Amino acid sequence: MPLLSITQSSHEHTNREHTQTPSTYLPTPIFGNVSSSIATQTPETQHISPFEKPFSKSEIDPSISSSPNITTPPTMFGRDIFKDPIDTRPPPSMFEVREDHPVSRLGIKSQMPLQTNKFYANFFLGDQRGPTYTFPYSIAWAAGKGVSGSWGMSCSHIEAKQRVFGKEKLHGASAYFINPVGIESMVISAKELGKNSTLTIDSMTAFSARVYLSKDQETPPAISFPLVQGMPYITAEFSETIPVIQSGVFFKTVTRVSKNPKKNMAKFNFNLEDGSTWRVYAWRTKGEDLDMQVVNNGTAEAKNPFTGVLQICKDPLTPGSEEVLDDGAGIYPRTLTLSGSSSGNKGTYKFEYQKDGHDTGSLYMFALPHHIESFHEDTRKGIQSTKLQSTTKGIATLVKGTQWTMVEPQMPVEMDFAPWHPEKGSIKTLSEDAKSLIRAAAASELGQNMIAQSNLDSMYFSGKALAKFALILYVINDMLEDQALVKKGLGQLKAAFGTFAANKQKFPLVYEKAWGGVVSSATYATGDRGVDFGNTLYNDHHFHYGYHILAGAIIAHIDPEWLPQNKEYVDVLVRDVANPSSKDHHFPMWRSFDWYHGHSWAHGLYAAMDGKNQESSSEDMMHAYALKMWGKVTKNAHLEARGNLQLSILSRSLRHYYLYQANNKVQPPQFIGNKVAGILFENKVDHTTFFSPDIECIQGIHMIPILAPTPFIRGQDFVQEEWNMFFSDGRIDEIRNAWKGIIYASYATVDPKKAWEFFSSKEFDPHWIDGGASLTWFLAFSAGKSKLPFLFPLLI
Repeated sequence: MPLLSITQSSHEHTNREHTQTPSTYLPTPIFGNVSSSIATQTPETQHISPFEKPFSKSEIDPSISSSPNITTPPTMFGRDIFKDPIDTRPPPSMFEVREDHPVSRLGIKSQMPLQTNKFYANFFLGDQRGPTYTFPYSIAWAAGKGVSGSWGMSCSHIEAKQRVFGKEKLHGASAYFINPVGIESMVISAKELGKNSTLTIDSMTAFSARVYLSKDQETPPAISFPLVQGMPYITAEFSETIPVIQSGVFFKTVTRVSKNPKKNMAKFNFNLEDGSTWRVYAWRTKGEDLDMQVVNNGTAEAKNPFTGVLQICKDPLTPGSEEVLDDGAGIYPRTLTLSGSSSGNKGTYKFEYQKDGHDTGSLYMFALPHHIESFHEDTRKGIQSTKLQSTTKGIATLVKGTQWTMVEPQMPVEMDFAPWHPEKGSIKTLSEDAKSLIRAAAASELGQNMIAQSNLDSMYFSGKALAKFALILYVINDMLEDQALVKKGLGQLKAAFGTFAANKQKFPLVYEKAWGGVVSSATYATGDRGVDFGNTLYNDHHFHYGYHILAGAIIAHIDPEWLPQNKEYVDVLVRDVANPSSKDHHFPMWRSFDWYHGHSWAHGLYAAMDGKNQESSSEDMMHAYALKMWGKVTKNAHLEARGNLQLSILSRSLRHYYLYQANNKVQPPQFIGNKVAGILFENKVDHTTFFSPDIECIQGIHMIPILAPTPFIRGQDFVQEEWNMFFSDGRIDEIRNAWKGIIYASYATVDPKKAWEFFSSKEFDPHWIDGGASLTWFLAFSAGKSKLPFLFPLLI
């Protein structure tokens, strides 16, 4: 005998259930499993500091020359800036082609190119049981090992009160916050599933995927799950199979609503032991309505096979929430199409959802705070009052409609390579005194061996060195206007870059066809999956290749005649990271940047219980800026516009999720005192780094590299708050390593005079400069046109 049964309710909308049957089953603890250690998440914990290199930190470097003035891109209002591919040809022959890859394609039915850094990757990595975070829900294959013992798809939603916070740091903020995993609030399964069941996946796009659960390898799928970020229901498609609803939290009451919300649709209300209420909708497409019976307090089973769509969702029990969920029941997204346009400084991007399901009602999707903030007025009309907490992105808000339009009204279209100020724009003019000091630094740094510093066994550190020398040459060419000094360094930089353009570096890149991308051969050669930060397994590609793309853009700016022979190589790096079009069959679309979350994910082909992650928000900025500038120098207006748009979206999203001012209302108040995220996962935020717990490293990893868009992303108010929290009152002087220079350069956004005095001081120690930065650039970034002596800077 079941310990509870399904009762009938005549109420069309019931936010509270009135029948209760005591359960002798103890509910699972609502805190589930919590791991506060980042060490088990990814091999990135093996990584050395971004400053550790096989050459002295005191070495600094140069590179840049003259070219035509950079102009504002043409208006493309109404033209889709996402429509055209960068290229459709195979990667050039200098890239060895490999059919194999260290990570096998587990359960994947799709053909390449395949997504490697997207939200659903846990379904084909490890044991396939890691959670997928769709926001605000997470889902995971129970695989017979969870509390419920189910072989179906478990669904979880975590409230803010369930978070676990780390110990309080010296500055008063929590070290981390994490959401429990493994809570099987509701599980969608089928009676046919069991110990031989398999999970497969196909229809993998940058925005969606479809997962299947089958009885065994030979049997057609029993259930199909379409997955799209922001979906308000977990949707399951059944075809002549017997649905089973299970729970590891356990049922308190189960109610069948007697009045169907729509034609051919049954509705059930599940009250769980933790006090949450879940709605279950079953729309039959043929046959009979779904009729369920309670087997025990953890299982309800259909009496007969069912064909149609079964959906579950958590009801926040706020005014009108049940009515809205009823209206959207039976309707779900298959995927979405991304489009956008650019007109002057204004950029727009659109999500157009391809919906399926019932012909009555509307499509609803959950939006994150940065979406709501940037919604066009027409999209804003669809905002509902129904909200759910997300794991790491604040409150998710339900929005009605099949199309969202987001507007970025202040794209940095006029920004070029020069130091940039939010009010004054690009600043290239220097006082003669400032020029004299900067020229001396540049001449010294040009004396370094660019080839030796850049031809390393790491695409990351090599790229940093190339970009460093390129920025030095830019200062010499455009700000000092010293062509003789440009000639001294440009040839060496071209030769250093040429090693990579010919793919003759220590670990050449290969094009691997198993997933579809250009990766370092280092793991193939060494067997070490963590070498070069996991580049071979698609970690950090936008960081690694972003530096190379930026260096190439600067060289092309200085010498446009260099471009034709090197464009195809750099374009391949762009395509690997930021291919905008399905017409390019050699690379997946948008490997790194997540257009739903508004930033990139650095985490590649490694299973992780806390989902994807990214550490350096500023290197994410760098990659978008590199795309913009490569588009500018190659006259690819769409690429340039997309880069501008990405920078604007980053400026907005990072302000909510990564860089915290005192008035931040998105992240928990116990955490915002850290000022930066540290490492942002889909399921937790940890104020640390993968390489050091030192505060200058944690804060500094969100500063490097200092570039023109740094003040655009890291506003003056934020920089001042961060300085006051960690570095004011002489605390900066206690730092005696290369992060000191980074922090001072960042502070130039607020107090360029102080930064200039630091970098121009006779007591300045070259060890305070990162091997990927230069004294030349930091001086130029801090100094500027002024009638006062050269000690007075330009950016204020």
